[in-house]
Amino acid sequence: MNLSKISIERPVFAWMLMASLILFGLISFKQLGISELPDVDFPTVNVGVQLDGASPEIMESDVVDVIENALMGVEGLKDISSSVRYGTGNITLEFNLSRNVDVALQEVQSKLAQLGGRLPKNINPPIVSKSNPEDQPILWLALSGDSTPRDLMIYARDKIIPQLQLVPGVGEVFFGGYLEPNIRVWINPKLLAKYELSVDDIVAAIGSEHVELPAGILERKDREYVLRVIGEAKTVQELGRIVIAKRGGAPIYSPLRLGDVARVESGLEDVRRKVRAMGENAIGMGIRKQRGTNAVEIADGIFAKMESLKSSLPEKLRLGVNFDSTKFIRETVHELEFELILSGLLTAIVCLFFLGSWSATFNVLMAIPTSIIGALIAIKFFGFTLNTFTFLGLTLAVGIVVDDAIMVLENIFRHRDMGKSRFQAALDGAKQIQFAALATTLAIIAIFLPIAFMDGVIGKFFLQFGITISLAVAISLLEALTLTPMRCSQFMEEHHKEGRFVDRWMDRLSVIYGKTLHWTLDHKALFLGGGVVLFVMSAFLLKVIKKEFIPVQDQGLFIIRMQTPVGSSIDFTDRLVKEVENRLGQVPEISRYFVSIGGGGNNGGQVNTAMSFVTLTPRSERKLSQQEVMAKVRMSLKEINGLRIVLQDLSARSFGGGRGFPIEFSIRGPDWEQLIKLARDFEKKFKADPRFMDVDTNLDEGSSELSIVPKRNQAGELGVSINNIANAVSFLVGGERVARFTESGKRIDVRVKVDRPYINDFKTILDLKVRNNRGELIRLGDVAEVQEKTSLASITRQQRERSITIYSNISPKSSQAELISTIEEERKNLPQGYSLILSGSSKTFGESFSSLSFALWLGLIVAYMILGSQFNSFIHGFTVLLALPFSLSGAWLALWVSEKSLNVYSMIGLILLMGIAKKNSIMLVDFSNQLRDDEGLSAREALLKACPLRLRPILMTSITIIVAALPAMMELGPGAETRSPMAAAIVGGTLVSTLLTLFIVPCVYLLLSRLQKKAPVKI
Repeated sequence: MNLSKISIERPVFAWMLMASLILFGLISFKQLGISELPDVDFPTVNVGVQLDGASPEIMESDVVDVIENALMGVEGLKDISSSVRYGTGNITLEFNLSRNVDVALQEVQSKLAQLGGRLPKNINPPIVSKSNPEDQPILWLALSGDSTPRDLMIYARDKIIPQLQLVPGVGEVFFGGYLEPNIRVWINPKLLAKYELSVDDIVAAIGSEHVELPAGILERKDREYVLRVIGEAKTVQELGRIVIAKRGGAPIYSPLRLGDVARVESGLEDVRRKVRAMGENAIGMGIRKQRGTNAVEIADGIFAKMESLKSSLPEKLRLGVNFDSTKFIRETVHELEFELILSGLLTAIVCLFFLGSWSATFNVLMAIPTSIIGALIAIKFFGFTLNTFTFLGLTLAVGIVVDDAIMVLENIFRHRDMGKSRFQAALDGAKQIQFAALATTLAIIAIFLPIAFMDGVIGKFFLQFGITISLAVAISLLEALTLTPMRCSQFMEEHHKEGRFVDRWMDRLSVIYGKTLHWTLDHKALFLGGGVVLFVMSAFLLKVIKKEFIPVQDQGLFIIRMQTPVGSSIDFTDRLVKEVENRLGQVPEISRYFVSIGGGGNNGGQVNTAMSFVTLTPRSERKLSQQEVMAKVRMSLKEINGLRIVLQDLSARSFGGGRGFPIEFSIRGPDWEQLIKLARDFEKKFKADPRFMDVDTNLDEGSSELSIVPKRNQAGELGVSINNIANAVSFLVGGERVARFTESGKRIDVRVKVDRPYINDFKTILDLKVRNNRGELIRLGDVAEVQEKTSLASITRQQRERSITIYSNISPKSSQAELISTIEEERKNLPQGYSLILSGSSKTFGESFSSLSFALWLGLIVAYMILGSQFNSFIHGFTVLLALPFSLSGAWLALWVSEKSLNVYSMIGLILLMGIAKKNSIMLVDFSNQLRDDEGLSAREALLKACPLRLRPILMTSITIIVAALPAMMELGPGAETRSPMAAAIVGGTLVSTLLTLFIVPCVYLLLSRLQKKAPVKI
């Protein structure tokens, strides 16, 4: 079926085809989600366990190791890691990307149910949940102001969160730094002693006097009534009036109330977290979006909801945005849209220059909206979003999708110049060039086929890029074989005088090229040898080109991780963090900062740690780049004694897993003390190396521990049970929950604890009283002693081995590949039984480059197979592919000259070059074959005639690709750091390969033609 002929004869069909692609493409565009990166599901299951009072060693040996052993047989398990602290443990299971996380979760639950009695009897049931590391919050909001923390918590919980959850597309709204409202019963131990009471008497009084139970149903003749005993206190004051009726089980005859021995107030749970926004007390709220939704649209909905909420906020409260990842997404999308339009305009100028005709230029440019907008239909139905990778595919496709139209149009013009009618020129020109157009399109698509075989997250990301650009190119072929010939048959006009000028200029250039080619074919051995030398010399550039996983981007956001010595109180950490806030407020490039002490989520509690999200002013309003601001902040904060700080760029956090640092590796082995020594040696060594910055580990030094050790002989003689000792300490010092209380329709905890002024050191603990079996009060110090020692704060494991992970940033003058090589050299210095394993971004760096290299070689093999099939020749497929080495030479040279790195994005450019560089060779080889078939010319005669005739379309297509990539290469806006290396590789590779292809390919064609007995036959 000849599509060109059908379209020329039935133009309405062609117009409707074009209109339908644009119409449904625009509809798809409106329905597409927008995100920074593709939505990739990471099947991850977390198992949380709790064994109250258990040390990290007990949690590891009796709980975590047993669970890990049971879960190792779960299908599709890729990695298992765990961490334990006092009384808690967390096991993370990462599965292969193809594994269904819901099925995996069910299998994990089944394995845990089979453990039976192998876990300690008093352990809480394991909590199994699925998670996705990619589900990072897109926004962090803060409610701050001159108000008590309790009022902030309640207002955020009751007024803000319910409204934000109603915004379409919001998946979850969660708190950061939230403290549960509690009713606190602060015990005065001196008053307890005065009235000869113990904590058990208090707990028993609350349990018996503050209770509400259903009493059944009262039935009457015609009606029935639900009976309730309203026994719970309704107010804090009423709770304080509860009568303490018994002392050690014996009745108390004189009235004694709870308020006589304790201070009862509305408060919060123990303060283990603090949050501030711009120095004010705050509560953080993180917003997660639903999968596949439009992050920018959701953020706009959140902002609109915030405006409506602000009108009803109390005057002393403020609601603000502390972290907005959608701002960079929004700016990047706008920049990509601008580059898309600019690429189209530059392409139009090139086409107008070469074609010299407004109608011809319009004809070519119609391929851009048809192909680009048409590709949006496929993006929609493949379930992709508009993200960095799909937008890159669309932007780069601008220079490629016009190639087929240019080839077809130029050939039709050539037939028109022969004196044919527009109708006949369109028929003959399209028919003659359709094989070359099909071959070039398939050559580009073929290079992306191996991407389907790439593993890991990079494979998923590249898949979206490859499918996007392949579909755009495929639609451009359809457009070139249908719409372009149809429009030429109806609207093709004669050249303007500008066009005639270009014709004369191209004629002269063709003559010069023909003469040069004649000399080249006479000295082909010299020219081919020179090409080989050029390629070998360019390969040495790989040693000096900076290599990294992804380039650093200026997103205007970074994180400061802070840590005080283990054992520091939250007040000590808070004082140092306030100094950090003061210094951040003095940096003019910082617009907002948000700090969280003790962990940002609800499971915080490491009071010696803190984190700050820092937002910079827009790039246009500051002279310093993000990296320069970070260096400035780093130097300032290092002056604070007692505080360890690490700055982290957020631009790579979604690629490599882990914490998102460019350098990340773990040391694994059996002995924890030896691991600590090795980790400290590595840390010290790398801190002394200026190439490493912000060296940090996940190691928590030993924490101070107070052990209450019963004196069993004395306790037995005095009639005090170990249970009584444990209860006294647990309630009075630990602050256990003893009841529930209804406040504003919500149930909150009632907790009993010794008032703060009476517990200031371990000696005061020994002054507490416990009751013996004879009803007497015994001083705790008479039956127990306090021992202070240093113990492990936490233990981390990977692949069931104890491990410590080390993280680091990279100095601006160093490369990731260089530092990884340095780290891997340290393997030989490790003791036997210990190993060094790359993880996170460092691991993904090696895996990605290995996968990309595999895709590159496999793409070449597939391309050769397709070209050999198309040309029906084993030789010409090889001839066409000879242009590829020189495209690599040009790309390496461009990266070196522009001081860009070889990274994931520039590797995209190299892969794309594999498809682009072949098209020039295909045009030369195909047209030479046609002349040999149709006119019986020799190989040399065919080359000398065909190559000058194909010079114009070769230059046009190459220059359009170059100018389409120039906007990305010029680093015009947000996200340019990722696009610029890729564009530089494409520009340099296309330029060099085009120039050398015009001479190398004819030489090889002539040389190999001797191996053919007859001209190849096309099928």
